[in-house]
Amino acid sequence: MRKSKVVTAAVVFLLLLAVSAATVQAEGKAGKKGKVTPGVEVFLKDHLDWVEGKRVGLITNPTGVDRNLVSTSDLLYEHPDVNLTALFGPEHGIRGDQEAGEYVESYIDEKTGLPVYSLYGPTWKPTEEMLEDVDVLLFDIQDIGSNVYTYIYTLGFAMEAAAEYDKEVIVLDRPNPIGGNRVEGPLRSEETVSFMGRFLLPVRHGMTVGELATMWNHEYSMGVDLKVAKMKGWKRTMHYEDTGLPWVMTSPNIPTQESAYLYAGTELVEDTNLSTGLGTTKPFELVGGPGIDGEALAAEMNSRDLAGVHFRSAYYTPMFGRHEGQLIGGVQVHIDDPSEIDLVALGLHLVDAMRDQKPEEFEMTSSYANLIGDPDVPAMILDDQPVEEIMSSWQDELDTWTREVRNQYLLYKPYPKGAKPYKEQGVLGILPLDVSASLGESVDLTVKGYDEHGERLDIDATELDWTVTGDIGEIIDGVFHASGEGKGELNVRFGKYTAKRQVDVSTTLLENIRYGVHADYTRVVFDLNKTITNYQLEEEDGRLRLEVPYGEIGGELDDRGGTIQISNSPVVDDIEYERDGDTFVAVFNLKTGSVIYETPSFSSRIVVDVMH
Repeated sequence: MRKSKVVTAAVVFLLLLAVSAATVQAEGKAGKKGKVTPGVEVFLKDHLDWVEGKRVGLITNPTGVDRNLVSTSDLLYEHPDVNLTALFGPEHGIRGDQEAGEYVESYIDEKTGLPVYSLYGPTWKPTEEMLEDVDVLLFDIQDIGSNVYTYIYTLGFAMEAAAEYDKEVIVLDRPNPIGGNRVEGPLRSEETVSFMGRFLLPVRHGMTVGELATMWNHEYSMGVDLKVAKMKGWKRTMHYEDTGLPWVMTSPNIPTQESAYLYAGTELVEDTNLSTGLGTTKPFELVGGPGIDGEALAAEMNSRDLAGVHFRSAYYTPMFGRHEGQLIGGVQVHIDDPSEIDLVALGLHLVDAMRDQKPEEFEMTSSYANLIGDPDVPAMILDDQPVEEIMSSWQDELDTWTREVRNQYLLYKPYPKGAKPYKEQGVLGILPLDVSASLGESVDLTVKGYDEHGERLDIDATELDWTVTGDIGEIIDGVFHASGEGKGELNVRFGKYTAKRQVDVSTTLLENIRYGVHADYTRVVFDLNKTITNYQLEEEDGRLRLEVPYGEIGGELDDRGGTIQISNSPVVDDIEYERDGDTFVAVFNLKTGSVIYETPSFSSRIVVDVMH
């Protein structure tokens, strides 16, 4: 009995040692993951004074939660020191229940009774009316690190509205789930801009939303009163699994961390006749195409020895989307080490390998340049140029942008070699944010800004030091007078603060008028040769009248004027256009006495959405 008890005690002791060792090992692993405190929790604990006595608007979606999965909208609405007055929803809506690209309506939130304004569809940028009861806009949405994921541009457009309507912006920062070190892909060209507006980024930017906002405020001289509630504990080397934060699907087709990790790469299969796995339970992990040999593709991709991933053959039938009901052959991308993956290389190699299987059947849409951000890449892919050569074509420009621009605005360590942490500094802004003029035209300019403490600068216009480059004109008493055609830059200095604004002086050409009738609205698009903001649109006597000062008729339009018939629209009958003196005029003849209309911002276009 004594011997048995001794043996039993020894066994128990050894078991306790084993359990203890396992616990220490587990705690060690957990310790490596660490604990990241998201910006919303930091804001509520340390920065409520930022909104004291102010009316708050919140831009959010289901990813806006604390570590206990309580929504930011509820946290703010129920907080006694926060006066939440409005909610704003991006693509997929504030509840995340809308499909990609689907129009999101504005409505009243049942839980709070607050207005919820849509920032996707006809209106991307908050209007003056939407911001009537708002002093400060808070942004709390989880990004996934890709330059074609629309949430970051919702932030950019909100900053534009804040600049124009004199509102403050606070970003409640969140992790970049694919890390903050790697920067990949071509820097987006101005020729490939659509939803992205002025915000030119590479495919993988390696920044948080707070860092993006800081960079845009300075680089585009927006002059916004911007604050960032920085995370605690986040490092650039982290991926989302390292943060200790719960994962919330960022959109219907990004259900998992794996989808988010791969999106910036496998998204580059889009805008071809291939499949990114949409319509399956593994979007952006499953990639293939009709008739593709999955075994051969897996063998080829594995032979290319791409770091951080390996491939197995896979066959799937999408339940919806472009390939609905078709058997797709391809691969599933398995992640070995997310920190090692070159996502842009991954996406391009997948396109290259699948094209090589069926070169005669491979198709690419005209939108591929907008997807990757470089107008030269589609032709290089179609010409079967090696992936390494394609990537080397943009590397010098990417390295320069990364070093001279992006690395100046990083808020979290470890910092890249030669980079220093961003220090709070004042910002000067020039309005309007887009300056374009025709010969002889004058543009009123406004300068405003904030010091490094967030205090508004007391700017005396007589103390502004202006210079204009490019021999395009001069500035007198805050007014730019265009006297020479070409592109130049307006530069202003006020004490130690500076700002700049690109300007284009050229004839404004209205080159085409297009339309589309959607379920909720009729969209009319006026294609121009450049971006302008100095047009007027007014409703009068059952008509909408558009006037573009100094606008001339060109392109596909009849220079004598004409009429564009609008088929199947319940609200617009036709559009008559002509040149009246030195002004382009277009009149929308309506089928109803009064309409609601929106004018979303696009580069080189005037867009009018007439609601049904």
